[in-house]
Amino acid sequence: MKKFLLKSVKVIDPLGPNHDKTVDILVKNGLIEAIDKSIDMPDAQVVQADGLHLSAGWFDPSVSFGEPGIEQRETLANGAHVAAISGFTAVGVNPNTQPVLQTKSDMAFIKSKSGIVDLYPIGALTADSKGQDLAELYDMHQSGAIAFNDYQKPITNPNLLKLALEYTQSFGGIIMSFPIETDLASKGMINEGAVSVTLGLKGMPNISESLQISRDLEILKYAQGQLHIPTISTKESVALIKKAKAEGLNVSCSVSINHLCLTDEMLHEFDTQYKILPPLRTEQDRQALIQGLKDGTIDGVTSDHNPIDIEHKKVEFSHAAFGSIGLESCFGALLGIVDLTTTIKALTGLKQVFGINQTTIDVHQPANFTVFDPTHQSTFTRDNISSTSTNSALLGQQMTGRVLGIMNHGLWSANGK
Repeated sequence: MKKFLLKSVKVIDPLGPNHDKTVDILVKNGLIEAIDKSIDMPDAQVVQADGLHLSAGWFDPSVSFGEPGIEQRETLANGAHVAAISGFTAVGVNPNTQPVLQTKSDMAFIKSKSGIVDLYPIGALTADSKGQDLAELYDMHQSGAIAFNDYQKPITNPNLLKLALEYTQSFGGIIMSFPIETDLASKGMINEGAVSVTLGLKGMPNISESLQISRDLEILKYAQGQLHIPTISTKESVALIKKAKAEGLNVSCSVSINHLCLTDEMLHEFDTQYKILPPLRTEQDRQALIQGLKDGTIDGVTSDHNPIDIEHKKVEFSHAAFGSIGLESCFGALLGIVDLTTTIKALTGLKQVFGINQTTIDVHQPANFTVFDPTHQSTFTRDNISSTSTNSALLGQQMTGRVLGIMNHGLWSANGK
């Protein structure tokens, strides 16, 4: 394998001994061989740039591609490329494919497509994601599934959640429960509030999320196990999870980058780019989510990357599919909201939740890291989109920072190229 020498790189690694130091880093055979103020290695490939920063490789636990079955939205190969140029060395691949990912061979298929970016499969929780019978959870776990989830579908049957939490304890499985009570949110398209009334659109009230979370937490308290609640969106949800963690429940949660940046005020033009699930909420909710991220109630940020083909987005608002891509814009948008250390914690902290090796920047550690410049300013445009689908809620958003490359498995990808 090649030798790589990163020159004058500032390390952002709150868990490691070199945090906030500017050093040279020598990588050989996929491992960090030396860290010093100055290193000379004539036969190494040099990585050098103004404003060079480095952190442990970023992980996104919720990305959707299209393969198998919906390749026109995003293939695994292009999805991995998008993840690489966006700074992610690992992603969790949701099971919302056709057919859904629900067998051990499906898990093996996803893992086989890993390269410089590790693709971790998330198995369907129920057979065909229909919410009736548990899928083959143990077999999928043995074949590499990091969690189980019917993507953007709640576990409506409380006994099913109880059984899933109890069953997975024997092998350390993680159950993901999407936070929506379907009857309260029935036919809703946006947040229920002043904007939905003004536009005359059916809304999804905050209680449709907080009631589901409250129920799930009560079941977790009874059954034990490990529960992850993806993409919370309301101030009530933050308070519920903060209280549950204080009580010692084994619960974690994430927030999507869209809900940290945007509110339902964006919907006045009926732009389907902003039709996402959970729906964009109010400024009060957005501020509560930011505070929850800062104080550690929220364990990390996901792009919730969900490519939708134009036939299902460029239609009347009521007929448009929910979803936005987000990998390419996640880092720049997040760094514009919170400080750099919080940003890196938000992009790496969910590794621990999902049992993925959380390396530090130190000698003899695997060279799994993301290289970036946190000072670069830009505006996110269609020219920045490498996804096959272009349904981005963050078009026009100001970006702070840019990804310069990733390193993993002894490979270096300069901005994914």
